[in-house]
Amino acid sequence: MLKNYFKIAIAVLKRRKFFTFISLFGISFTLTILIVLTAFVDNIVSANYPETNRDRSLYVISIQQKDTVHQGQMTGPASFYFLSHYVATLKTPAKVAISSLFTATNTYVNNNKLVINMKYTNDAFWDVLQFKFLEGKPYTKQQIDNGEHVAVISEDTKNQYFGDVASVVGKYIEADNVRYRVTGVVKNVPVIMPVAYADLFVPYTVSKADWRTKTLSGNYTAVILANSKSDLPKIQAEYANVVSKIPPENKDFNVLISSADDYLTSFMSLNNKGNGVPILITVIVLFALFVMLLPTLNLVNINISRIMERSSEIAVRKAFGASSRTLVWQFIVENIILTIIGAVIGLLLSFIIIQIINNGNIIANMHLTINFTVLFYALIACLVFGLLSGVYPAWRMSKMHVVTALKA
Repeated sequence: MLKNYFKIAIAVLKRRKFFTFISLFGISFTLTILIVLTAFVDNIVSANYPETNRDRSLYVISIQQKDTVHQGQMTGPASFYFLSHYVATLKTPAKVAISSLFTATNTYVNNNKLVINMKYTNDAFWDVLQFKFLEGKPYTKQQIDNGEHVAVISEDTKNQYFGDVASVVGKYIEADNVRYRVTGVVKNVPVIMPVAYADLFVPYTVSKADWRTKTLSGNYTAVILANSKSDLPKIQAEYANVVSKIPPENKDFNVLISSADDYLTSFMSLNNKGNGVPILITVIVLFALFVMLLPTLNLVNINISRIMERSSEIAVRKAFGASSRTLVWQFIVENIILTIIGAVIGLLLSFIIIQIINNGNIIANMHLTINFTVLFYALIACLVFGLLSGVYPAWRMSKMHVVTALKA
């Protein structure tokens, strides 16, 4: 029976090629949008290189000083002093990586200006974030304490500054009018990962800004690595207890707010309470439903048109004893087959677009992949919407009287 339904469905699809194209385009285009967007989101929020420990990491991205009386506030990154004095001294974490936001600086190669992004780090940065060293190794704690001008550079920086050479360990690179001795070269990191991304990594002790200044606000962030996921709530509680005892540095404020959160929450929570994540999830879900609803309504209208064109066929089948249930089932199966074909086309288009994005290097060093969990749910959703888009037209068709159908 299903084999016959399939043959009929293919014949119907070939009969009105323009309507078939519109239907398949709506389904495949919708699925392509969802899969490609999901690939972007997944690449940003998932535990990818070099932040492979995100499942047991907490991030301190900013601190907020508020005036609860006059409703004033100041939000921004923390200082190195704040993070080293109040975060790195927590007892529960395994390690705490401290690094600055990356800043652009100029260097020159053969009289050509090269803009590179520099980041200052502590030694734990290389333990918490799992960088792949293509050659050499990270600078050590002793080198940091000694204030040595050493650096780790990215693969792109090596190629742009030194050219095609076998090894650059021990060579010098000049940035911001300072010469640094290269200790290692790491695999590139995409710029959409601001905590880990930089072209040039150097010790925080060589910063021209005074990292010893006892201020709370600054230009640094921290990644707290737990021994296990079960320790995350303990770390959050310990950090909250520490923060509650820190007075604001400015007399214009009376409350200091800061929290250690998972990666997504830390960037979405402007008020450090996690309110941004539920809103983001709700928006994404509503957007996905809206995008899938459009081709569904399109399919309903097209299916009604198709059914009205097949009124004589319906009448003949009814006259020969076909039940309404049989006819409804046939048209629903035809619609599901159409949906499956559209889903397959959408999957192929998604794969092609993702490969174009990756090979075109639209976002430097970013590599998108299809999330198969999302793909599975998207296919299920397509089938559900395909089923729904076929139920009403099929039901309407089954209620047609034989005489009415023959006259249509």
